[in-house]
Amino acid sequence: MSLQRITRFILSYALVGVVVAGAVVWLAPDVLNHGTTAPRPVEQQLMLSGDGLGVASYADAVASAAPAVVNIYTATRQPDPRNAFLETPQLQGLFDDLPADGGPPLDTSLGSGVVVSADGHVLTNNHVIQGAAEIQVLLADGRRTPAQLVGNDPESDLAVLRIEADDLPFSRLAPAEQMRVGDVVFAIGNPFGVGQTVTQGIISALGRSELGLTTFENFIQTDAAINPGNSGGALVNTDGEIIGINTAIFSRSGGSMGIGFAIPAALARAVFNDIIDHGRVIRGWIGIQIQDSPIQQGVRVAGILPGGPSDQAGLQIGDIITRLEGTPVAGVTDLLNRITDRDPGSEVRLTGRRQDQSVQWTVRIAERPPAMGQRRPQQPPGR
Repeated sequence: MSLQRITRFILSYALVGVVVAGAVVWLAPDVLNHGTTAPRPVEQQLMLSGDGLGVASYADAVASAAPAVVNIYTATRQPDPRNAFLETPQLQGLFDDLPADGGPPLDTSLGSGVVVSADGHVLTNNHVIQGAAEIQVLLADGRRTPAQLVGNDPESDLAVLRIEADDLPFSRLAPAEQMRVGDVVFAIGNPFGVGQTVTQGIISALGRSELGLTTFENFIQTDAAINPGNSGGALVNTDGEIIGINTAIFSRSGGSMGIGFAIPAALARAVFNDIIDHGRVIRGWIGIQIQDSPIQQGVRVAGILPGGPSDQAGLQIGDIITRLEGTPVAGVTDLLNRITDRDPGSEVRLTGRRQDQSVQWTVRIAERPPAMGQRRPQQPPGR
């Protein structure tokens, strides 16, 4: 074979190799990384995550809920007139209509709320409006309107207000509870009076109780920043549904430390419906004080109201309640919630022990008395 033919043979195969290599680089660049998949840019990861339709922005979810979140300003008669919030521009002029009756100077405070019906019902925290002589609501579109108290429930720290305005934006509470730890959420409110603000985080825990914040506790815990002024605002999921009412933070500095609590929509809805329908929250009650039993499963009776339902049923201080309708009692919160869910007038069967003897009691449920701080509504209840 001549040198010319050999050279031509080598060059032709080299050309084929170059063409093949170019095709591989163009069509499948990942295989050059020693057979492994090369990491994609962040933008590609977002677009290809999950079912291939990943989310790069949650603006639509926020836009769905934010118009219904309002700022709430209250005026209360206090002996000390000094208050830093009086210097906040958003507060100036909000309470010019209050009569000058010569009483103590006005103290102003702020919070948030959520319009949850087309006819102007607003859900907020009870501590936001507690003791208020005047309540003003500032809508997300800039309109200002006075608010009336429909009813409040100190034991869940919820209150319902009513405002009058046309074309009110509103957002209903989430109809189904399918929350999971790790779900992305947004807190919308009015922190420090700066105006409507959105913060993002995740659900850190569910069912938080025995925190000493309210009588009835079943909080959503989140690391979405919640600061003073956020109370009563909305906790929103990525579908724009309101899954909770922001209520409190754990903080040593007064600012957010990544531990915030919200009342879940299911509890908020139940309180709202009772206040609208009856002007108050109706709960079952059996007239005892209980504490967790230190020596066995169940709760110990620590106090009994003379003449109350438990007294009439024969319970005594020191009795241990272990079961309700045959189902074990896990602790104080468990028994409290299960009793309050019962309708007044119904009967419930309790099982337990008195010293070394097994005992059973049949207790007729009464209506739980109003809590301290519960106020009469300024208007009759009604949807």
